[in-house]
Amino acid sequence: MKKYLFFITLLSVFGNAQIVRKYSNEFLNIGAGARGLAMGGAVISSQNDVYAPMWNPAGLTEVERDWQGAAMHAEYFESIAKYDYVSFAKALDSKNGVLGISIVRLGIDNILNTTQMIDSEGNIDYDKITKFSTSDYAGIISYAFHPGGKQKISVGVNAKIVYRNIGKFANGFGFGFDLGANYKADSGYQFGAMLRDATTTVNFWSVNQEELSTVVNGEEFNPAPKDKMEITMPKLNMGISKNFELNRDLEFLPEAGVNVDFAKTAALISTDFASITPYLGAELSFQKMIFVRAGVNKFQNVTDIEDLKRKVTFQPSAGIGVRYRGLTLDYAITSTGIGGSNYFSNFFSLKLDMGDFRN
Repeated sequence: MKKYLFFITLLSVFGNAQIVRKYSNEFLNIGAGARGLAMGGAVISSQNDVYAPMWNPAGLTEVERDWQGAAMHAEYFESIAKYDYVSFAKALDSKNGVLGISIVRLGIDNILNTTQMIDSEGNIDYDKITKFSTSDYAGIISYAFHPGGKQKISVGVNAKIVYRNIGKFANGFGFGFDLGANYKADSGYQFGAMLRDATTTVNFWSVNQEELSTVVNGEEFNPAPKDKMEITMPKLNMGISKNFELNRDLEFLPEAGVNVDFAKTAALISTDFASITPYLGAELSFQKMIFVRAGVNKFQNVTDIEDLKRKVTFQPSAGIGVRYRGLTLDYAITSTGIGGSNYFSNFFSLKLDMGDFRN
C-alpha cells in the first residue's frame, strides 16, 4: 500500500510540475555523515571535515593535512529508500586550499507501475502491473580556502551536477552552485552560513510519453507535463556554535541556527517571501574518542486530518560515535516527526583521516 501511495504521489507531483518549484532536488538537503544527522543538521558552523560539502563547504578548510575519505549508508524511512554518500577531500599545500569530491545517491526500488493495469476499454488486468525504480544522483566538486590568508574566515563553493531518473518514464539533468562561509571569533564562537542553490539549480527533463500516458475510454491519464524545466530556488542555512571544555576529558559543543526557504511553506514562521525554521543540536565528547549527540529540527505547523486542529511537529534525532586514531565510526537515528508519522531512519558513516592515521 505504501508503494501504491508513493507512485500516486510521484505522478501527481510530476504531472503538476512548474518551472519554479518549492521542493526540487530535496535529496541534497538531507545532509551526509551520521554526526550532522544525529545533531539535527546543527553543524553549519561546526562541520569541519570531509562531510562539510553537504552542510557548508567552507568547513573543508579544517582538512589541513593529507586527505580524508568518507562513506555513508542509510535505510531511509524504515528501508523504503536507500541513501548513500561517498566523498574525498585533500589539502592543496601549494594553493592554501582544500579540494573535495562527493557522490550522492537516493534510490527507491520495486515501486509498482500501474499505468498499464487498465486497458483502453476500462478492463483491469493485474498481470500488467510491473515494477520500476527511481534514483537521484549528484556529483559535487568543492573548493574551500581562507581569503587573503586570514585564518578566521573560510569560504567554500560547491559545483553540482544532478541526474534524476524515474524508471522508463522520465529523466533529468541539472546543475547549480552552493556558497558557504565560516567565521571564528576570538571569543571562541563560530558563525557559519550556507546558501544552497545560490544561482538557482536548473533541471532539464526528458519525458517518455508512451510509457507515462494511459488512455481509458478515450480519456488520457498521466499526460506529460508541459514544462520540461524546473528551477530550484535558493535556501539559506545559518548557525552559531561554541566548544566548551568542561574538564580535562569532557567537551560540550552546542549549535543553534535557522533554515530559511525563500517560499511559503509549513514552517513555524512563514510568509510569501520566506519561511524560517529553527534547529538545535549538541555533541558531548569524552577524550575526543567517544561522542554522544542529539538534535531537533524541522518544526512545522500541520493540520490533523482527523480533527482538523493545527499542531506543531518536529523531527528529533540522536546518535553516537567512536574515533580511534584516524578512523571514526558514527551512527544516527532520526524520526520523521513527533506529532506526525513515526518512520525511523538509520544512518551509518565511516571516516578515514590519513593525517591522524599516519601520526
